[in-house]
Amino acid sequence: MKIVLLGATGFAGRNVAQELRRRGVEPVESSLSLGLDLRDTAATAAFLGQHCPDFIINCAAHVGSLNYVTEKAATVVADNARMILGMYEAVAQVCPKAVVINPIANCAYPAAADVFREDEWWNGHIHRSVLSYGTSRRLLWATAECFEMQYGVRSIHLLTPNMYGPYDSTDPNKAHALNALISKFVKAELTDQPELSVWGTGAVIREWLYAPDFGRLIWAVLQNHACPSLKQPVNLAQNDGLSVKDLVKLIQSKFNYRGQVVWDCTKPDGAPKKVMDNTRFRQMLPNFRFTDFSEGIKETVKYYQSVYPY
Repeated sequence: MKIVLLGATGFAGRNVAQELRRRGVEPVESSLSLGLDLRDTAATAAFLGQHCPDFIINCAAHVGSLNYVTEKAATVVADNARMILGMYEAVAQVCPKAVVINPIANCAYPAAADVFREDEWWNGHIHRSVLSYGTSRRLLWATAECFEMQYGVRSIHLLTPNMYGPYDSTDPNKAHALNALISKFVKAELTDQPELSVWGTGAVIREWLYAPDFGRLIWAVLQNHACPSLKQPVNLAQNDGLSVKDLVKLIQSKFNYRGQVVWDCTKPDGAPKKVMDNTRFRQMLPNFRFTDFSEGIKETVKYYQSVYPY
């Protein structure tokens, strides 16, 4: 099994790489920081042609917090669009038999949806707060379909909840929402901050996926890549959500922080609810067990404590 892992030094990529190595597989890693710019089709084709992968796990993306993808909206959509096109053009040129595995963030779902179901993920507009990144995720799917039609390139699309866990950014403006919260609590406790700012109102409801579980899921998909369920996008879902206010209470229970939590309502909340239907997922992986949420938060706290100061 020859695997190229794109975006290997990023949050999702590092968790996937860790799981692959745990399973005895050494992926060929690439990322912008390692010298490969997916926006450059020729360079990407040379890289893929050198390694001739059976599978390409595409964790590469330009992304950040709600605030970041709004402030940098044009850059985010342009960079991701060029990365997607550069990658697929290169695959078609040099390794069209490789299977491409694409995680697709659930911000690609329509803003008005209450429960995210795979057959409905194009049925409406993306929430404006994630327009730049969500649009690029829909483009990723559409581009993959077009390259399958013309060149026979097969892709597997995995719709993912908000992720949390080790190896994310320590910059709250770049980190995923839950990780940003945990990193703030670690810093506030260790520096005795009198107050801690939390973005938004806390009313929104989110489903969360522990990033090491994402790595385990990628491994499961590699073992079952011929499964008929994977011919269509699949939610990596638990069909369960938690409000950000409840989440903050749960995080606080892991700390001895005595300062005041202040809600910064000038920052965007995003879509009111993001909970994903797990019917198709359970048909594919009926016995997969997700990490207990409290345990995942505890391990994420340990990670941010281990990399402090930041």
